[in-house]
Amino acid sequence: MPTTKTRLNPDKLLNSKWTAAAPRNKEKHFLVVALNRHAADGPVQTVTLEAVYTRRQSELPWRALTDAAQWLQGWK
Repeated sequence: MPTTKTRLNPDKLLNSKWTAAAPRNKEKHFLVVALNRHAADGPVQTVTLEAVYTRRQSELPWRALTDAAQWLQGWK
């Protein structure tokens, strides 16, 4: 089964909601709490996701959110 890609504008990801396709440690729902750039006016490189249940934060490349096999947009 081919993996579908979601089209995203990285500058509009802040405060967006995501659902992990394969939740781990009761962490299913996430919020984007930060956009990380190498320069103040540079392009978004990574995002910081915060698990709603545990408040644990993790950083990942923003393009990882386009993989529908890993992430679903919104809370499902």
